[in-house]
Amino acid sequence: MKKYKVGIIGATGMVGQRFSLLLENHPWFEVVVLAASKRSAGKTYREAVGRKWAMTSEIPAKFADMVVMDASEVEKVAALVDFVFCAVDMKKDEIKALEEAYAKAECPVMSNNSANRHTPDVPMIIPEINADHAAIIPAQKKRLGTKKGFIAVKSNCSLQSYVPAVHPLMDLGVKKILACTYQAISGAGKTFESWPEMIDNVIPYIGGEEEKSEKEPLKIWGHIEGDVIKDTEVPSITSQCIRVPVSNGHTAAVFVELEHKVTMDEIISRWENYKGRAQELNLPSAPKQFLHYFTEPDRPQIKSERNLENGMAVSIGRLREDSQYTIKFVCMSHNTLRGAAGGAVLMAELLCAEGYLDD
Repeated sequence: MKKYKVGIIGATGMVGQRFSLLLENHPWFEVVVLAASKRSAGKTYREAVGRKWAMTSEIPAKFADMVVMDASEVEKVAALVDFVFCAVDMKKDEIKALEEAYAKAECPVMSNNSANRHTPDVPMIIPEINADHAAIIPAQKKRLGTKKGFIAVKSNCSLQSYVPAVHPLMDLGVKKILACTYQAISGAGKTFESWPEMIDNVIPYIGGEEEKSEKEPLKIWGHIEGDVIKDTEVPSITSQCIRVPVSNGHTAAVFVELEHKVTMDEIISRWENYKGRAQELNLPSAPKQFLHYFTEPDRPQIKSERNLENGMAVSIGRLREDSQYTIKFVCMSHNTLRGAAGGAVLMAELLCAEGYLDD
């Protein structure tokens, strides 16, 4: 595998910081550009991040003195890289315009942002679930008038725990899903130092999150029809998203109605034996085992499971029959690894392995 030169757009934010750690020693990707807003441009990465550094690890030494570029200078950045990772804090229409500008500059975009998630010809990929959606990329290039440039997005962090757990059951006729997510403060780009109000507190509202949790899976489980990805019509999904005093890791309590009943042992076996395209290709960031089931009644827990397989696995527990739905269970994933930067890196690895990021 050749080394790809990559940039991180939005490098000073929390997800951008996570990208820097994940890509510090990546076997396929070499970071040659760190870019952010005009106010950070011209400073070293250490200066630009300053006291905003939110990771438990130190700033990677190889990036600390790298001079941050202006993310709005699209042509300048695009000329230096093979593709970029994008995680910016801007208005949705501004993000959409920025990502499209990079794509039209023949610079593919691996996006962590929500702005293009429902653009019909932009694939929203979880590599273990819908790797085949990459096949829409030629249609997107045709619309954009590009040879190499396109946009691919990863889905919202709130559904990264429960959608992978439901996916191996889809052929059993999943009709309805109720998912209540309990989400870490890093999902809001915060730490307890910057958000002391969250200590000893629960906030039963996260703006826009429930809509994402209910709508995005329908695209992930959808299919390509002509030049667009069509959402699936079933299952119907309802959710509640709650902010809890946890640093990293989103937990979900999930209820699923199935048309075809199977034993609990069969469901657990499906989870434990499930492999997706990421495992078939043995991608560098892919967990060896995607889904882990815990038999203990008090698992999975944030502290013991969030870093499982470098934070890229999904943990499941408490499977049992339900009086209103067919089954219920609890699941958990690391929201800034599997749910954000790690998921985008894995998506980029998939697209590299499948030839979508070559000239």
